[in-house]
Amino acid sequence: MFRAGPLRELILTRLREFYREPEVVFWVYGFPVLLAIGLGIAFRSTPKREFQIGIVDREGAARVASALQAVEGLEAAILPAEAARARLVSGRIDLVVEPEDAETCRYVFDASKTEALLARERVDWAIQSAAGRADPVTTEDRLVEEPGSRYIDFLMPGLMGMNLVGGGLYGVGFVIVDMRVRKLMKRFLATPMRGSDFFLAILTSRILFMIPEMGFIFGVAALGFGVPFRGSFAALLAVIVLSAFCFAGLGLLIAARARKLETISGLINLVILPMWLLSGVFFSSERFPDFMQPVIQALPLTATNDALRAVILDGSSLASQAAELAILLAWTVGSFVLGSRLFRWT
Repeated sequence: MFRAGPLRELILTRLREFYREPEVVFWVYGFPVLLAIGLGIAFRSTPKREFQIGIVDREGAARVASALQAVEGLEAAILPAEAARARLVSGRIDLVVEPEDAETCRYVFDASKTEALLARERVDWAIQSAAGRADPVTTEDRLVEEPGSRYIDFLMPGLMGMNLVGGGLYGVGFVIVDMRVRKLMKRFLATPMRGSDFFLAILTSRILFMIPEMGFIFGVAALGFGVPFRGSFAALLAVIVLSAFCFAGLGLLIAARARKLETISGLINLVILPMWLLSGVFFSSERFPDFMQPVIQALPLTATNDALRAVILDGSSLASQAAELAILLAWTVGSFVLGSRLFRWT
């Protein structure tokens, strides 16, 4: 028979522990909002890029410098050969131009850098145009600044996913080990408490903390930076709750046997850092090689971020995200089953 009394008291105990520690309240609610505001301001728009060009000081350098200085977005300086190469290697300039004669120039740059490739194209266009090249086709640019297509729109759902995984692992895993270290587990066992009551109370309190946290971040995104919301709130809430359950299960699993705070901190970092890197928080996971994609797509944070972006930015339904939800459900069930079997109270 379900007993509401022990569960209610355990949930209230967890809530009291939480709001009596102001630093914990800040890290759960204040820090994610400040992070969202800071990154939102930094990436709300891409400033105009001025490419730094070094021209090797030899015959023809002045002619090349004159051609480049006439083009917006190019900052050219005539330098000795060694100084130009040194600045290129250190990343202070994007491209080195070596004039050979009146009809030849050599470009020196790192082809792995996007900025260097763009600089090379712009510099070549400037030099060729100054030499009299005329383009047979007239073109014009129309820049898109539509909400939903900006980097800030891509970033905010990733920050929501990042805080979901962080809250689950720290809010469940770290808390359990902290209780174990402080011998609170033994005290709980001495009360008329079932193990299921304890696990359900930890999970319920985590969901209660998480909903306002996600609301704050989403409010900053929508009201502060104009991030669009094109889906349904029911679908968004379903993705958030399932993700919270999933990461709470992971927190339980990694805390099942840990007996020191140093141990759980290391395990959390071991789990969380690869997902922050691989799962598309700050940039698309598709940047990684194809042979890594099966592993990346199987990560729970990848599924969370993909589902959040689909619902928020594309207006996708839950049914269209069946694959992502199935991945989250598999991680949730597996983590809770394995974590409860391995769990040690003392």
